[in-house]
Amino acid sequence: MTGPVLLNVLLLALVALACVWLVTEPLRTRTPDDPDAPERARLGAERDRLYAELAALTDEARRPDLERRAALALRGLDALPPAPRARRGTRTLALALLGGAALLTAVGAVTFVPRWQLASLTTDEAANVQAALKLPALKAQAQRSGRAEDYLAWGKAAFDSNTFDQAVTAYGNALKLDPRQPEALRRLGILLLTRGEQTGQAIGAEDAQRAALLIRTGAQLAPQEPESQLLLGFALARFGEDQAALAALERYRTLDPKGRDADELITALRARLNTSDPGLRVYAASCASCHGPAGGGGVGPSLRESTLTRAALSQVITQGKGAMPAYPDLKPAELAALLNVLEGWQREDQ
Repeated sequence: MTGPVLLNVLLLALVALACVWLVTEPLRTRTPDDPDAPERARLGAERDRLYAELAALTDEARRPDLERRAALALRGLDALPPAPRARRGTRTLALALLGGAALLTAVGAVTFVPRWQLASLTTDEAANVQAALKLPALKAQAQRSGRAEDYLAWGKAAFDSNTFDQAVTAYGNALKLDPRQPEALRRLGILLLTRGEQTGQAIGAEDAQRAALLIRTGAQLAPQEPESQLLLGFALARFGEDQAALAALERYRTLDPKGRDADELITALRARLNTSDPGLRVYAASCASCHGPAGGGGVGPSLRESTLTRAALSQVITQGKGAMPAYPDLKPAELAALLNVLEGWQREDQ
């Protein structure tokens, strides 16, 4: 259990304990019996009656007697021991505890609880939530300053939190100030290209071409930024340019080896491009993500430069070696077709 979670659980337990303490206080602090209660009540009633008679007295000749009797009643009350009282310390302590717990809970609600909630989200989800929380302040700052960097900060937060209408506005204003800003170009382009998915309305040919131009321009201005190649690959795949799309996405994977956003599309493109050769189909599905789309290497080594024999290749493929996972479930025909491809590449590079 993380620190913020444990602290909030303890606070809730503290509040519950304080409430139970207050509710059960009468059972714990019952007033002790008073053996002088009857006499105390009699003398108190006598005193009150005599005071009432003195207040309404019209015959002054009776005043001395009434005052004497009232004094005797007061003297009798004073002579009795004090009446037992219930202890109040318990209630005071419980109220102080409840107030302190409520204060700590209120503080935790604006400090620890948000962190606790974010801790339950994935890294991307937490980043999106934080970006959404920053939007009002970033929007106000951009509109107040009118600077390109502030519009970019607003646009990035809006894009990352899927608040696309604000992203379009922010990036549009950024481009007015800097027409060659790569992030604004490519992200406006992809938002335009995918607008149909967001609104349910099909994108027109003119808008599609404009979106493609924005994305291509952004990639040309910042070819070393992984997102440039990622969005370019997605756009090219939309227009059926599978080979160019695959090249862009492979470039994205090279620039960001940990990036997994294009894995499914890369697999689909490889499958479409390698439908004619069963060996290439197996390679595209199982090997290309590590060894490159044409065996030239990537995360894993180049297969074209390999000197392993067919038997050794077969053993590594089916049993694995080092970081290389095993593929024991390949059918004999699939394994044979894959080995034919690998041997062909070895011959090409000799």
